[in-house]
Amino acid sequence: MNHVERFRAVMNFQPVDRIPRWEWAMWWDETIARWKNEGLPRELNEVIDIARYFGLDPYQQFWFSTTDATIEALQHHVEGIVSNMDDYLKVRPRLFPDHRAAIESMRPWAELQTRGEAVVWASIEGCFWFPRTLMGFTKISLAFYDQPELIHQMNRDLTEFNLKLLDQIARVCPPTFATIAEDMSYNHGPMISREHFNEFVAPYYRRILPRFQEMGTIVIVDSDGDVTQMVPWLFGEGIHGVLPLERQAKVDGMQLRKQFPKLRMVGHFDKMTMNRGEAAMRAEFERLRPLVASGGFIPSVDHQTPPGVSLDQYRLFRRLLDEYTAV
Repeated sequence: MNHVERFRAVMNFQPVDRIPRWEWAMWWDETIARWKNEGLPRELNEVIDIARYFGLDPYQQFWFSTTDATIEALQHHVEGIVSNMDDYLKVRPRLFPDHRAAIESMRPWAELQTRGEAVVWASIEGCFWFPRTLMGFTKISLAFYDQPELIHQMNRDLTEFNLKLLDQIARVCPPTFATIAEDMSYNHGPMISREHFNEFVAPYYRRILPRFQEMGTIVIVDSDGDVTQMVPWLFGEGIHGVLPLERQAKVDGMQLRKQFPKLRMVGHFDKMTMNRGEAAMRAEFERLRPLVASGGFIPSVDHQTPPGVSLDQYRLFRRLLDEYTAV
């Protein structure tokens, strides 16, 4: 099987020759800096090149930000600057950039994806992430009650932006899978109530998800923290799955599997075991073995590999990943 066939088969609960070997989240800069002092070739800087060096399956992520081309710029330039509708209308001309150049850069990857040599992954911002970034957590929590029209205006604008993007993407490179960035849970559960999810998020998902469906794209919500309570809300709206299933937040993937037999999941390997030796990492893989066997799941570090993990420890993780993803 090629990489795309393998990914689609796993996500569709079909037999595979082996499980995909992925790092869904790029490594921390500090981690790469450490590894370069420990033997990682210094000329390796791009995620795809580092993944190839470690023998991971190739993918390429395209993040379509509401401000510009990088995740980092989003936080530095606009976080918390909106308090009311006037603030939003003032900042709105700086938002929703033209991504045609980035979409055009997807063409070579479209060819690789067609040949099964790489999975293309598109990321868009969601209806909690976007207003929460502009307002900050405290202000958005109050605005759900005090300024509902502001939240709806933001999410109407975001949805029109995302729909336009998806129309452009569909003509160049329909992605194998996509993530909607939300981060709407923390270590004790959702940061939004079911009532507010139904009012401020779900109606916009109902407009976006059919476009992904037309492209044959698997759609996963990206949210840190404990997503357990939120999964039924997402699944009920047609979201296919969740990542990264953080163990520090006590997420239990097998419990989710029992409740939602067709939920797709990525991640769930406890990164805190990676500097504790082979026995600890092997025990973590053993914990995941039933979930791997259930299908619809790709084991991966449950967030970026931290800089406390040495290059030799990561190489051990990679050896064990190969062992536990063999079929």
